[in-house]
Amino acid sequence: MNNRLLKADYIDIYAFQQDLLTWFNEEQRDLPWRKDKDPYKIWVSEIMLQQTRVDTVIPYFHRFIEQFPTIAALSEAEEEKVLKAWEGLGYYSRARNLQTAVREVYEKYGGVVPNHPKEIATLKGVGPYTAGAILSIAYGLPEPAVDGNVMRVLSRILLITDDIAKASSRKVFEAAVRELISHDNPSDFNQALMELGALICTPRSPSCLLCPVRDHCHAFNEGKQNELPVKVKKIKKREVQLAAALLTDSEGRLLIRKRPDKGLLANLWEFPNIELNLQYVSEKEQLKEAINTKYDTNISITDMIGQIEHIFTHLTWNINVYQGKLDRVIEDKDLKLVSLEEIKIYPFPVSHQKMLKQYIEAAGI
Repeated sequence: MNNRLLKADYIDIYAFQQDLLTWFNEEQRDLPWRKDKDPYKIWVSEIMLQQTRVDTVIPYFHRFIEQFPTIAALSEAEEEKVLKAWEGLGYYSRARNLQTAVREVYEKYGGVVPNHPKEIATLKGVGPYTAGAILSIAYGLPEPAVDGNVMRVLSRILLITDDIAKASSRKVFEAAVRELISHDNPSDFNQALMELGALICTPRSPSCLLCPVRDHCHAFNEGKQNELPVKVKKIKKREVQLAAALLTDSEGRLLIRKRPDKGLLANLWEFPNIELNLQYVSEKEQLKEAINTKYDTNISITDMIGQIEHIFTHLTWNINVYQGKLDRVIEDKDLKLVSLEEIKIYPFPVSHQKMLKQYIEAAGI
């Protein structure tokens, strides 16, 4: 092992592998994507698990695979149905990139997920971690799959002090995995590292007394497990103040619009909303003027029915939610009037799902 990674200390790689794999074989969680080695299912699960807790992903994974059981099925599906199946998971670019990449696999590789590092790395949305996970778990190749859990575990095991928030640090951890990985069972080895980080070697208060590889851990031996990994704090999120309106026509239909096909929450549907300006005009007047101008309509804003805070990785939306009436609007493919029954087929971001819930509660429907 590279002395830089181990700080000139020694680790018995074979013993480390055996201790880790024995623990994983006995303690691993029963997760649906572990039922077989289908690279498509593993791919879907790994994309869903990005930025999302396992418990949250499980029901989404079941429904997604039931609706799109094969690469062919997902390749041929309408994007709006895919986004609807993803509704609530957030980070919707993951779903769009997954479908784009799946279509390429279907067309270029006959529906078989590539088992070569260079080929799989060219697929949209498939970064080094996802590629490594698919190649090692599905195909049994000794490729590193380095995520936050793995970096945390190895920073402690090997006493690595590189800042894990820096992109350049990934190479350090990938090199460490290549040295440590079991070539006899790379699938379980990589999953075991991830599992150890999720269950035992947690971000705060790691359960060192329960750790199967405690005897190999340099941070534990030196009492530094709570100091690692090194991660410089991120810049404070930008806060944006918004106002949104749930507007109904004379038939009780709600006005919804489709977001642009690029950028944040692309191609999802939402209720009309604006970013508020700091000026002497009231929120209601700003909202009314903006919607009337944009949609060539005439609306009235009645009550504020709620407030929502929605947090992204880089910003926070603070949304004041209003209800009101409109007298007319010209519908097109990106602007529609829909009933409460019809609205169910449209994919909405979580913040706008909450708005709809507030509207239903306020209306007593």
